[in-house]
Amino acid sequence: MITRKSPEEIDRMRRAGRLVGHTLSTLVEAVRPGITLLELDTQAERVIRDGGGIPSFLGYHGFPATLCLSPNDWIVHGIPNGYVLKDGARRLIETTERAMWAGIAQVRAGNRLSDIGHAVEKAAAAPGYGVVREYVGHGIGTRMHEEPQVPNYGRPGRGLRLEVGHALAIEPMVNEGSPSSRVLDDGWTVVTSDGSRSAHFEHSVAITPQGPEVLTLLDGARQEDWLPTAAQRR
Repeated sequence: MITRKSPEEIDRMRRAGRLVGHTLSTLVEAVRPGITLLELDTQAERVIRDGGGIPSFLGYHGFPATLCLSPNDWIVHGIPNGYVLKDGARRLIETTERAMWAGIAQVRAGNRLSDIGHAVEKAAAAPGYGVVREYVGHGIGTRMHEEPQVPNYGRPGRGLRLEVGHALAIEPMVNEGSPSSRVLDDGWTVVTSDGSRSAHFEHSVAITPQGPEVLTLLDGARQEDWLPTAAQRR
């Protein structure tokens, strides 16, 4: 069932989103070569609880951590461990972030659901990268995963007509090589089939009468700094 959120519900999501954005901001400051995934996970849980929140992924269907952390050939749902971070693939990361914002620029009343995926795919595929198809974005609200599913690919002008009150998680997953994936024996960690590196960005976005509102912005970030550029890449 696809639901439209009331202004009061979006306001509650806005408050929770600010804590998410603050948590992401502290992690961005902490990330450096030499830090482990477990250290980042511990810090995230502390920031969330200190802010009065509850880590929503911790315990979700048995997931054992606060964060999903997916370095190198891990695509998504990586379980934090003692892996030590190193310098990585900046071009892939920057392309995936641009692809996310290209999708966000399409989250407007009157557009079609597939307009989002088309914009994401166009931005991500320009350097020759592969867009993951097995895992997609989704609706979000009182539950972490709601309808509709939001693919990161496809032809424009198809599917659900977007309306004010819809709230979506826009989350492209982009591989340097093939878009295909497989799941490790832990039942969670999704990796690239060919061993190529992958990147993943995500924001929660509500549709307002004025257009998309990103609910999970990092501290001090302004969506206006991204959306005009993303819109030019449609």
